[in-house]
Amino acid sequence: MNPFNRFLLCLVTLPIALTTGVSVAQTTAERSPAQLRGQVTPERAWWDLKHYDLAIEVFPESKTIQGQNQIRFEVLEESTRMQIDLQTPLEIQSVTHEQQPLKFARQGNVYWIDFPQALPVGATEVIEINYSGEPKEATNPPWEGGFAWKKDDHGNHFIATACQGLGASVWWPCKDHGVDEPDQGMRIRATVPENLKAVANGRLLQETHNPKNKTRTFQWEVKNPINNYAVSLNIGNYIHFADKFEGEAGTLDVDYWVLKGQREKAIAHFKEVPRTLKAFEHWFGKYPFYEDSYKLVVVPYPGMEHQSAVTYGNHFANGYRGRDLSKTGVGLKFDFIIVHESGHEWFGNSLTSQDIADMWIHESFTNYAETLFIGYHFTQQEANDYVIGCRDLIENDKPIIGKYNLHQKGSTSDMYYKGSNMLHTIRQIVNDDEKFRGILRGLNKTFFHQTITAQQVENYMSEKAGVDLSSLFNQYLRSTKIPKLVLSFEDNTITYQFTQCNNALSFPVKLNVDGKATWITPTTAKQTLETKSAIKELSVDRNFYLRSSVNDN
Repeated sequence: MNPFNRFLLCLVTLPIALTTGVSVAQTTAERSPAQLRGQVTPERAWWDLKHYDLAIEVFPESKTIQGQNQIRFEVLEESTRMQIDLQTPLEIQSVTHEQQPLKFARQGNVYWIDFPQALPVGATEVIEINYSGEPKEATNPPWEGGFAWKKDDHGNHFIATACQGLGASVWWPCKDHGVDEPDQGMRIRATVPENLKAVANGRLLQETHNPKNKTRTFQWEVKNPINNYAVSLNIGNYIHFADKFEGEAGTLDVDYWVLKGQREKAIAHFKEVPRTLKAFEHWFGKYPFYEDSYKLVVVPYPGMEHQSAVTYGNHFANGYRGRDLSKTGVGLKFDFIIVHESGHEWFGNSLTSQDIADMWIHESFTNYAETLFIGYHFTQQEANDYVIGCRDLIENDKPIIGKYNLHQKGSTSDMYYKGSNMLHTIRQIVNDDEKFRGILRGLNKTFFHQTITAQQVENYMSEKAGVDLSSLFNQYLRSTKIPKLVLSFEDNTITYQFTQCNNALSFPVKLNVDGKATWITPTTAKQTLETKSAIKELSVDRNFYLRSSVNDN
């Protein structure tokens, strides 16, 4: 999807000192590659991405790749220069359009491609890019991404890509920005040594044996829009088994790709998948990619939310790498990776933030999905214990929302646990789980398969909640200060006010007054509430994420 009209007023023109057809060094005046990835440059804005056709051959022994990407796009405005991203040390060898070579020049991790004349507005065009090289090796995937070149327990090559932070251009040339996704999907053709299998996103259309060079080619097709970092290539000595899930939109094909020798263990443990899909369809609406199926693919790192090809490396155990993140015992009742990464199919893959600064849309909602899963399959008490237990992981080191147009995310930890507790607080304010469920399902229906902004999410939730949540969002997303609710009581009078917060902060809070629920709406001004009888005990409901004091204690 291509909402470029929202960005045209804020485009930044970059200084360019290039010659065509060859790579050139960056000048000191030029912006960093990260900033280039962060901005919707004019060289990106004039064309709308429609489809990728990626063919890649992987050479495990030399840790190199070579490939070709055909990019289909629609011309929105007249221009002759296109930006395509491909990170060093990979290099483009050629670019063609209508079988004619195009001139291109490198600027850091960006290639500028020049057409001899402006393409007609409204036309659908295709360029073909050939590239090769030794891609960046992932040192700590998925956090430090790239290509993970590993071996399994039997000495077979076990290879996977992970590139959320770095961007997909670390292994294939693309329009590496969250604002634009291929509306018509993607085809991925991966060629690997004949003793291995290649698993990518979408559905497997064809497997071809190439006896002359002892390779196999696996052709996968994605019918839905897909964000770049969710494109995944996984290579190993895989075996396959399948299941069906009867969901809201009919029968969903569920596929599992595990290493040889893992089948029996996986069959038993992956019963977590239909439970997860059941809970999330209840809370969020239909699984977003029925046409592309659901897959769980074993990889040599913990896991990642690759669209319709969720990757898994949690060793067939509950918790997160054997740990309960909440330290309550509840986190050991489910497999964190299956639940969390599958939740991203709704928040992250169907609803995708246009700018990494709004990555909280992915992580806060998906982290809270763990709590919703627990409440659906266990008890609400355990769900509350879990989300509250995770508050110890909140750092308040910097705001959850990062800086826009700079490829700069906010607090890595807090977009998960603080964001989740913010949503849990909003759920208490709504005070009606069916209404709250309607908000979550409505988000997924309204913004289905779209790239979106924080403001869209905030406005939607305020409207549907019937409560102005803007000051709450500003407090928890854009500030590191956690509000303190100062309470005091004497006889039958409660005095209350918010402190240590933004001046405009105001939202309803539930108190426990002598065991009875009592609602107040604090602001930064002192207010009072009279009760019918003298107060003996007063506290704030623990499900609200804030600090509090009662009679200065």
